[in-house]
Amino acid sequence: MATEKLKSAFRLFDEANANDPNVEVWQGKEYPKELLYAMRMTEKLKTFDPEAPESLQLTARCQHIRRWEIPRESYEMNRTGYLKWRQDLKKFHAEKASAILREVGYDQEMIDKVAFLLEKKQLKKNAETQTLEDVICLVFLEFYFEPFSHKYPEEKLIDILQKTWRKMSKKGHDAALKLPLSKESLELVGKALKG
Repeated sequence: MATEKLKSAFRLFDEANANDPNVEVWQGKEYPKELLYAMRMTEKLKTFDPEAPESLQLTARCQHIRRWEIPRESYEMNRTGYLKWRQDLKKFHAEKASAILREVGYDQEMIDKVAFLLEKKQLKKNAETQTLEDVICLVFLEFYFEPFSHKYPEEKLIDILQKTWRKMSKKGHDAALKLPLSKESLELVGKALKG
């Protein structure tokens, strides 16, 4: 059962993401890219973990909050630049989300918990961090891997799939194998798992 605070936080997260100048078309309708991503994260969390605690529901909804403000191109286009970008994004998302959570009246304990999850701390050790990572990977595989796969050679795609798989739990793996993937994507997953 969603609390009033949770609904208010979702509304403000969505208002923040509705400003995304990048647009994605889904089922014939245009959406601001990060708003659509946030909605997909919430839906996937509901099916993957229907009993998810409030901290996880909040984190899933604000995972990419205002992400376009720190573009990948503003960092060196190499591994070091990529890792620096990812680290800076985690801090940025935590700051933006914390301000909204404070505004709707969450206590410091909840704010700290969401920031902890947004920074992906204790992956494989913390159950909530792991659930969040599973949901992120499932959303990536279901909605973003296919368009992504047209841009890169097979070798790179297999490497990405193997890295994604390593981040996931057994429950995440089981859910991933049930996703409605295309024949081509399923073949790549099969090759990645054999490798």
